[in-house]
Amino acid sequence: MRKILTTLGIAGAALLSACASSTGYAPAGYDSSYGFSERPIEQNRWQVSFSGNSLTDLDTVQTYLLYRAAELTTQQGFDYFVMVDRNVDEDTRFRSTGYGHASPFYYQVYHPRFGWRYYRDPFYDPFYNDFDMREVTRYRAMAEIVMGTGPKPADPKAYAARDVMMNLGPQIQRPEGY
Repeated sequence: MRKILTTLGIAGAALLSACASSTGYAPAGYDSSYGFSERPIEQNRWQVSFSGNSLTDLDTVQTYLLYRAAELTTQQGFDYFVMVDRNVDEDTRFRSTGYGHASPFYYQVYHPRFGWRYYRDPFYDPFYNDFDMREVTRYRAMAEIVMGTGPKPADPKAYAARDVMMNLGPQIQRPEGY
């Protein structure tokens, strides 16, 4: 019995650690709604984006966006790309972590029309206002790129795709199995 509980504990810890990690470099929809995506606008013009979860910082989101633009440029047979437009969306929300269902004064009632309803009695529950607020921020970076062949132009928004991939490659964290 002890061996089974130990195995279940290890499996649970592995599952929690997998859930509590930043977004890896993978296409959106690979294992979640976070990751990179792109769509063609014209033959050499693309829209590229990268969405991170709440554990992915802004610097990582922007690095992955730049890397994906370079990777896409080489996949399409081009040598460089110019970032025509670049935006970052920041989604900040507040989540509460409270006493929740553990309170002995917390009860639930089933109504045939509305389903389960949960209640806490503020007059008898000493833990009624016992909760913490946590700020959760997610970033999404988007760019419109124009790809070209030949030497990179002198424009500061132009990037040599192979150089970007070589320099940023060591920073890219891919999820297992991708």
